[in-house]
Amino acid sequence: MSEFTLPLYRWNELPQSERDARMHRVATSRRMFDPELREGVLEIVEDVRRNGDEAVLRATEKFDGVKLDAARLRVSDAEFEAAEDAISGELKEAIDAAIERVSRFSEHLIAADAHDWEAETEPGVVLGERFSPIASVGLSVPGGKGSFPSVLVQLGSPAKVAGVPEIVVSVPPLKDGGVDPAVTFVAKRLGITNLFRSNGPAGVAAMAFGTETFPQALKVVGPGSPPVAAAQIECQRFGTVIQMLLGPSESLVIADASADPDLVAADILNEAEHGKDSVSVLVAWDEDLLKAVAAAVAARIERLPEPRQGFARAALGENGGAYLVDGPAQAAEVADAFAAEHMQLDVSSETAEELLPQLHHAGEILIGNHATVSAANYLLGVPAALPTGRFARVTSGVTVDAFLKRTSTARVDEAAMKRLAPAVIALAEHEGFPAHAETIRARLG
Repeated sequence: MSEFTLPLYRWNELPQSERDARMHRVATSRRMFDPELREGVLEIVEDVRRNGDEAVLRATEKFDGVKLDAARLRVSDAEFEAAEDAISGELKEAIDAAIERVSRFSEHLIAADAHDWEAETEPGVVLGERFSPIASVGLSVPGGKGSFPSVLVQLGSPAKVAGVPEIVVSVPPLKDGGVDPAVTFVAKRLGITNLFRSNGPAGVAAMAFGTETFPQALKVVGPGSPPVAAAQIECQRFGTVIQMLLGPSESLVIADASADPDLVAADILNEAEHGKDSVSVLVAWDEDLLKAVAAAVAARIERLPEPRQGFARAALGENGGAYLVDGPAQAAEVADAFAAEHMQLDVSSETAEELLPQLHHAGEILIGNHATVSAANYLLGVPAALPTGRFARVTSGVTVDAFLKRTSTARVDEAAMKRLAPAVIALAEHEGFPAHAETIRARLG
C-alpha cells in the first residue's frame, strides 16, 4: 500500500460549491440516505413491525451470520454472571470509573438545570415546571466493527440517573452468538436486565415496536452505522422518538503553531479509525504546521493495523483532510460550517480564549492539548453520544436531558383570572372558540 498523503486544501482557493460539498459531508451523507439503503432498511423495519421476533431472528441470521432461536434473544442470567469473570480486573475498574464520572456529570445537570420550579410571574399567577423521566427507552449499542462497552456507559448512566423505569438495550451478537461480556458487565453494573442480542437495524425496530420478547420503548437512541441511523429515522415515522442524528464518527481539530505536530497527527487519527464512513478534518493557519502534521500522519497511519488503517485512510483522505485558513476567525467560520461531532482545540490558551466565543456548532468542544477525544469518549464524563452530519447546529448530545420530559404547571387566583379575562375572551372569539370563552365568562358571574 502506498504511503498516505494527507490532502491539503487552501480554503480561500476552494470554489463555493466544493466548500459546501465538503462541509455538508456529501460523500458520507449519500451513504446515510442512499435510496437503496433506505429501501433495504425499511424492509427490515416493516418485517419486524409485522412479524416480531421471527423477523429479528431472520435479519440477525442474514446480516450478522448468526442463527438464533427466540429463547436466545434475551441475554440470560447465566451470561450476566459469567460476564464478570470474562473480562480483566483492569477493564472492570475502567468501566466503574467511567460510570462514576458520567453519572456525576448527569447529577450536576439535574442539580443545575432539571429540577422542579415555580415562580410568581405576575400577581396571582404562579408558573412552573415538573420534571419526570420518560417511561421507557431503548438503547442501541453498536457492534460489528468492535466492542463498545463505553457506548452503553454513555447511554445507560444518564438514563439511570434520570430515573427511567424501563431501559431496553440491543447489541449485535458476536460471531459465536454470544454477547460482548464487557457490554454485559456494564449492563449488570447499571442494573439493566433487558439486554438483547440482535442485528442493529432489526434491534432498533424491535425496541421501537415491541415484539414477543422485546419490551416496547417510547424513545430509541444510540450511535451506529448508516443502516442503524436509517432504521431510527424509519421508526420515527411510526411515532418512536429518536435523538437525531448519531451516525458515522467525525471530528475537527483546530491547531496553531504552538501545537506539537505529532500529537496533532495522533488526535486527527482518533476518530478516523472508526470506519470508512468516518470524517476527520484539521484546520490551521500555519502551513508549516500542516506539512509537519502530514508527515507525522503518514508515519502514524502505517502503524495502524487493518482494518483500522483502511478506515483512517478513507476518513482523512476521501472524506476529510487538512484546510489552510487565514487566521483564527476563519478557522472558527470553517468549524461552525462543519458543525462537528467532536471538536478539539490543539491551540495555546490565548488562542483558545479567542476562539471560544466564535464557536457555536459542535457536539463537544475539547479545549487544550490534554483534553483529547479519547479521554472524553471514555472517562471525562461529558457526553460522547453526539450529533453528527451537521445536526450539532440544532441538537445536543445524549445527556440526562434526553431521558427527562418537562410538564408545565400554573396556579391562578381569582383576582388574576379576572384581570386576564378580557384578553382570553378576545382571543377565543377571534379564533372562533366560544366554549373557550365560556370557561372564563362562567367564572365572572
